[in-house]
Amino acid sequence: MKVLFAGPSLSGTQFVPMRGGEDVVLPEHGLTCRGPAKCGDITLAVDQGFLTIGLVDGRFEDVAAVWHKEILYALSKGVTVYGAASMGALRAAECYSFGMIGIGDVFERYAFNGLEDDAAVAQVHAPAEFGYIAFSEAMVTVDATLEKATEAGVIDFDELHYIRAVANAIFFKERSWRRIFEEVSTKIAHAEARIKPHICNIKRHDATLLLEAMLGHYEPVRTINQGVYVPHWSFNETSQWLKLKI
Repeated sequence: MKVLFAGPSLSGTQFVPMRGGEDVVLPEHGLTCRGPAKCGDITLAVDQGFLTIGLVDGRFEDVAAVWHKEILYALSKGVTVYGAASMGALRAAECYSFGMIGIGDVFERYAFNGLEDDAAVAQVHAPAEFGYIAFSEAMVTVDATLEKATEAGVIDFDELHYIRAVANAIFFKERSWRRIFEEVSTKIAHAEARIKPHICNIKRHDATLLLEAMLGHYEPVRTINQGVYVPHWSFNETSQWLKLKI
């Protein structure tokens, strides 16, 4: 039994529910699909008997976010837990030492390449009934795009740093490529025409890799040898954890 938690990172695919609180069950893939995970959802999935969990998107503003403790709980029960793209990449970067499997570029940026800002993956999006379509752009996508544009020679490093600073200063709910291009237009000539062909949605790319791993079409490389790995650990049922379980 496998369960995937995804929303805007896989918007428009059959793997994202179109009704809030309802599952999409795909027997041909042996997969149950749910919307972005909130606090308690990973624990519930473990208690429901799911043996593989894929965490892509998560909720964080209107409700409590997925606890690290939930992931440790799943791992302690022998459940395989994948993380990528958004909330999944964050939690994988924090829990890979205990056995969670991180997938993709966003995970690696957090785990090994110095990215620390949780808000770099944040986006505002529509509800399930509108397919979780994203209304804003994540900074990780901006970063990946500017890096590609620089590698292609269409912007230089000074322009990269300026555009990035402008984008990062925009509140995440208001950040879009249109807004970015408008704000840099007075200093960066033809920014839209130069950069737009290089837009790289790494969140969607990484989410797709995680999905492929869950479907058995992709074998992720375990990263426990790239940091401090805890080979033997015991799950501690703290009083706070017991409150969640209740």
